[in-house]
Amino acid sequence: MRTNRAMTIAAVLGLCAAEASAQQQNGDRLTLRVGAVAQNGITLDGVLSEALWTTIDSISNLTMIEPEEGGVPAGRTVVRVLVTPADIIIGVRCYDPDPGGIVSFTKARDIELDEEDHIVLILDTFLDGRSGYVFAVNPDGARFDGLVSAEGEDVNSNWDTVWEARTTRDDQGWSAEIRIPIRSISFKQGLTNWGYNIERRVTRLQETSRWSGASLDIEVYQTGRAGLLTELPGFSLGRGLTIRPSIIGNLNRDEAAAPSEFAGDASVDVTQRLGTNLTASLTYNTDFAETEADARQPNLTRFDILFPEKRSFFLEGSDIFEFGLGLDDANLLPFFSRRIGLLNPEEGDAEKIPILLGGKVNGRIGNTNLATLIVRTESLDTIPAATMGVVRIKQNVLEESSVGMIATVGDPLGQSGSMLGGVDFTYRTSRFLGDKRLLVGVWGLRSDRDGLAGNKNAYGFKIDYPADLFNFALTSVTIGDAMQPSLGFAPRTDVRVWDLGIDYDPRPSWGLVRQMYHGVSLELVTDLDNEWETYLATLKPLDWLFESGDRLGFEILPEGDRPPDDFTIFETETDTVTITAGSYSWGRYAVTGTLAEKRKVSGSLTYAFGGFYDGNLQTVEGTLSIKPSPLVTVELGTERNRGDLSGGTFTQALYSGRLEVKPSADFQVSSFLQYDNESRSFGTNTRLRWTFSSLGDLFVVYNHNLVRSLASRQPFLFEANQLLVKLVYAARL
Repeated sequence: MRTNRAMTIAAVLGLCAAEASAQQQNGDRLTLRVGAVAQNGITLDGVLSEALWTTIDSISNLTMIEPEEGGVPAGRTVVRVLVTPADIIIGVRCYDPDPGGIVSFTKARDIELDEEDHIVLILDTFLDGRSGYVFAVNPDGARFDGLVSAEGEDVNSNWDTVWEARTTRDDQGWSAEIRIPIRSISFKQGLTNWGYNIERRVTRLQETSRWSGASLDIEVYQTGRAGLLTELPGFSLGRGLTIRPSIIGNLNRDEAAAPSEFAGDASVDVTQRLGTNLTASLTYNTDFAETEADARQPNLTRFDILFPEKRSFFLEGSDIFEFGLGLDDANLLPFFSRRIGLLNPEEGDAEKIPILLGGKVNGRIGNTNLATLIVRTESLDTIPAATMGVVRIKQNVLEESSVGMIATVGDPLGQSGSMLGGVDFTYRTSRFLGDKRLLVGVWGLRSDRDGLAGNKNAYGFKIDYPADLFNFALTSVTIGDAMQPSLGFAPRTDVRVWDLGIDYDPRPSWGLVRQMYHGVSLELVTDLDNEWETYLATLKPLDWLFESGDRLGFEILPEGDRPPDDFTIFETETDTVTITAGSYSWGRYAVTGTLAEKRKVSGSLTYAFGGFYDGNLQTVEGTLSIKPSPLVTVELGTERNRGDLSGGTFTQALYSGRLEVKPSADFQVSSFLQYDNESRSFGTNTRLRWTFSSLGDLFVVYNHNLVRSLASRQPFLFEANQLLVKLVYAARL
């Protein structure tokens, strides 16, 4: 069995090597020559009124991707780029034959804009086709930014940087002016060309158009298929030093009978550019008061789930820390930054462990990607102070591939001798069989800690062929019983995980349906003797995306589990429902309907039903979004699980709501409310963010928690509240 598997991998890698040699004969790329302007030569107002905009080279239109691949868009898109010694300024004119039909609902920052009219800009500042930056804007000036990683396979939307955008509308459509300070991004010294691409979405027509790589099999984030910005000047970074001090005021009350306590504090972040493509960062007395509360997640499994990293210091350079094709929080993460500074990071709103000092260096040296991190946390109750570090090196090889290593030391709980090391190789090509993508990755890890005995190794591989019509992926992950990464996450050990997915997604030439998604997937988890422990299959006989943007789907979900011990599936103060050890198999069914987000009222509803262990389970999950104007957005969500098992009957319920008031992209108030009946806790997190300059922010955060009382006449009792005020301003030298 192992010999056959090795022969299969070797054959695929041989095919990859042959394909790699063909990549050297890459054809010409589309080009756009930049224009030069004085530092104060453009007023950023979205109007494109300066005469210089009409005298420089332009992209005169984009090419339609859908609904007709290679077609002509309904409205032209004209793009020009200007540069100063310190900035990149991009002007975009979006013509629209029906300006009254423009779909734009939000001015919020860092919100996904997929279901609104918008433009997406891609910059590949190292011209290596492996990474890059994403900047997106909608007609109301809402901004989104992110880091491209894994050769365009992933975008980290939690990353933020300093940039500006202004938009206007008129009787011909809308336009945007975007200014990106050169100090806000990293780039390779001496390059006069950068990778560049732009994509436009017209939501009412479900139309997408793009400048370079206008194919359904290519994602806009694939920087290797982007065009080129040419004749770039030598940019000025100054000293490359940014000092970002913060002042924090904290007024909190932990109990109803306790008085409110006030504490003031200060922190500072310092960033020094080590050339154009390497950055050193230092944080002292780090505070993340402005970070939004974690969204609660129902869990009806016997395994922990993780919450995403949102803290700014850990997000910068996070793309480089990614390791191992096919690894994620469902199987294994060798490094997960929420382990640092948070107690029990698998829990929402985890208790904070104070961070005293942190340092980081990340960037690129030639064809080598480098990221290092070291953090010192203070003691908390019985948890001692700890020093933790991680090093990740990834070397670019071939045209789009990489080979690398990762190492971590230290433990957040102070356990001695904690370490992890691993190597990975990922082959990628975007020209397999001509213009298709192929990814093949192999990796291996070993962890250790004093007193830890057993199999401390993990290894695996993934083969992935993603395409618009047909895609295939196979992942294998083997995890020893003693693989316990102190700075990572392993939800289960002593297992082998197989994950297979095959999809067929045709685009029928009907007037009603845009695309049909059919597929089958199987996740099978066995012990190391190949006896099954859990499995989950997904069959999709129906999943249609309509021309309107609405969607309807039906899934069949055979599932099985063999828990070795009894475990609690639902628990409150008065009720506990337990699954006993044994072998279980059951089947479930799910129906999902989605209303396109282009409407002022949109949402989704899922109803799932069928077996669950030795009983049955009904699930209703719904979202509702109301967008009367770009000023106000209301979002409601619920998930309700009703189980009837031999161990008891339970109803698990989660309710959430969000109100956003956004006078502009620089002044926003958001209130997030959530309640679940297991903790009986009702929590509100209200955040005001005022970006009073491109380098300064004021945050006002108010948290208020109530707990539902079972004994008192009052339905809810006070649990805790907190008022935080944080002023941040960065000085760039």
